[in-house]
Amino acid sequence: MSDSTRPALHESPIPGLFVVDLDLRGDNRGWFKENWQREKMLPIGLPDFGPVQNNVSFNDEVGTTRGIHAEPWDKFVSVVHGRVFGAWVDLREGSSFGTVFTVEIGPETAVFVPRGVGNAYQTLEPNTVYSYLVNDHWSPDAGAKYTFLNLADETAAIDWPIPLDDAVLSDKDRAHPRLAEVRPMPARKTLVLGANGQLGRALRAQYPDAEFADRGELDITASDFETARPWRDYGVIINAAAYTKVDEAETDAGRAAAWSANVTGVAAIARVAAASGITLVHVSSDYVFDGTAASHPEDEAFSPLGVYGQTKAAGDAIVATVPRHYIVRTSWVIGDGNNFVRTMASLAERGIAPSVVDDQIGRLSFTSEIAAGIRHLIDSEAAYGTYNLTGAGEPASWAEIARRVFAATGHDAASVTGVTTAEYFAGKQVSPRPLNSVLPLGKIEAAGFSPRDHLVALDEYLANE
Repeated sequence: MSDSTRPALHESPIPGLFVVDLDLRGDNRGWFKENWQREKMLPIGLPDFGPVQNNVSFNDEVGTTRGIHAEPWDKFVSVVHGRVFGAWVDLREGSSFGTVFTVEIGPETAVFVPRGVGNAYQTLEPNTVYSYLVNDHWSPDAGAKYTFLNLADETAAIDWPIPLDDAVLSDKDRAHPRLAEVRPMPARKTLVLGANGQLGRALRAQYPDAEFADRGELDITASDFETARPWRDYGVIINAAAYTKVDEAETDAGRAAAWSANVTGVAAIARVAAASGITLVHVSSDYVFDGTAASHPEDEAFSPLGVYGQTKAAGDAIVATVPRHYIVRTSWVIGDGNNFVRTMASLAERGIAPSVVDDQIGRLSFTSEIAAGIRHLIDSEAAYGTYNLTGAGEPASWAEIARRVFAATGHDAASVTGVTTAEYFAGKQVSPRPLNSVLPLGKIEAAGFSPRDHLVALDEYLANE
């Protein structure tokens, strides 16, 4: 592909609406164009919107005027024959509501129209053929989600080449409301799965307007999950749900439950996200590695030791196939709920001197920090892919963290005895643990998010308990 055949992209005053100059090639027989060519369009900046339906409108009279219709899907509009005056009005919720853009288009021009932007056109030549690709299938109930604006709205003040009194309009289009009465189209929603887990509760603070669902409300392993919601209404799914009973996963019943939630369920979410252009955020784990390396970068090959780690690795591999995905890999999670820090604080208060493993090394990941990092990746539109996200600072062992908890709560840190993992689990049927869970943070820091020191965050967490 040479630059001479690559289409050119032009921005408009409406966020996300682009004009595209197409390469129109003609000779004595007529002309040819690539109306939509994904491999050429994505590099110039068009979104990979995934069209699924092509519609064509034939207009035999000059002055035929259609719109202004804002639909719940993205459109890529162009002209096959003739010329039109195109007009677009932003009817989405937000600061750009009411912004107007107009341009004349013919076969050599196309316009990408994002969801919620009102679309209208007026034919300038007879026998005009207007074509548009959309990324959702039309259905009889789709019209209930449309938003409309009157073609003659005085606020938009579109300068139609042919006055509307002389144009060809439908009665429906004449009856659409003025801008002051328009119902703005809401943004696509965010859905958080695993609403009642430690991370789910932290995500509520970051996304107060999101939808939250636990397994009782929306079961990702259910056979009807993929039809359980109008998925095109969602822009982001954050999957904070998982089977996390590491040791029970080694039992017959636990193994089946872990594979069901962490693989079969994740596969269903991934299919929904891929089919509906949803950004999928999936929370991963240090258990996808065996812990033998000094640290585990995002691109390290999977080497899980136990069933839980195997299911998380399989889930990561599935999510990586979704075009818009963030895999957020974390470790040693601490939040609102039962966790290691609270257990140690409770033991200290009760005067119990625990034995704690001192050969497992890592960094704590506080759920508030994970939630903030997820929000940053989404809001900054960071490159899709896998990101390690834990606390920063010097790694420590579980025993060192336990001693810090004892000291911070006014108890004797020497009460904590360090033991090896082998000694601690001797005679018990448990899952093997990675001894080194350190995840380097260079990639997420390069994306603009710098996690706090995990030991400083620990002190703050204890101070607020």
